[in-house]
Amino acid sequence: MATPLLPNSRTEPDGSAVIRVLSYNIRSMRDDTAALARVIAACAPDLVLVQEAPRFFRWRKKLARLAAASGQVVLTGGATAAGPAILCSLRATVERTQDVLLPLTPGLHRRGLATAVVRFGGARLGVVSCHLSLQKDERHTQAGLLLDRLAGLGAEHAVAGGDLNERPDGPAFRRLAAALRDCRAAVPWGGEFTSTPADPHQRIDAVFATKGIEVLGCGVPLDQPGITETDLRAATDHLPVLAALRIPVA
Repeated sequence: MATPLLPNSRTEPDGSAVIRVLSYNIRSMRDDTAALARVIAACAPDLVLVQEAPRFFRWRKKLARLAAASGQVVLTGGATAAGPAILCSLRATVERTQDVLLPLTPGLHRRGLATAVVRFGGARLGVVSCHLSLQKDERHTQAGLLLDRLAGLGAEHAVAGGDLNERPDGPAFRRLAAALRDCRAAVPWGGEFTSTPADPHQRIDAVFATKGIEVLGCGVPLDQPGITETDLRAATDHLPVLAALRIPVA
């Protein structure tokens, strides 16, 4: 049986906003970028939390082309955040953005956070895209730094998402889930596993939300209009995570 559709984006009569948030590791756009753009566009997101955005030669142009091809605009991030980025639809009103580089452990890859504060109608939202370390202890520390940064955005309601490089039973994942709502665990929808597209067997990508946000559904967008298994396999080496959320009025 096909997976039911998530609610469409909309503004409620009380000013609250229903939005779609997509988290997606795009592997520096080294795969089929047309398939990648089709998957993103079919999800109809208001926010795209990107990991492994292009970071080297003409990286801004590459990210801008992906955004345009998928019906988004570049909000922040990329090389300036060591890989994480945020795309958004024109529905978002941007209040501010900031790219953050996390402390570098010698011998390990530099990590960072792409952050923003946006508004959808009367709803104000903090946003963080992350890609945590492959090393367990550093990953746990980075989870704490992410929570600190999220709190420092000064927004009552916030979302964070990304490639955690860890399953839900890991210490960094559990640290985030203790402070925030793991949207997939709260209201499961679609597929569970995000790695790999050819053999989905583990959930290492997630979307989290602060407690005041209502989760309407979250998971891998399988069997959705415009999304094919062929495109999901060709686009990158992760499957995307799509969440529908209701954000209260700020």
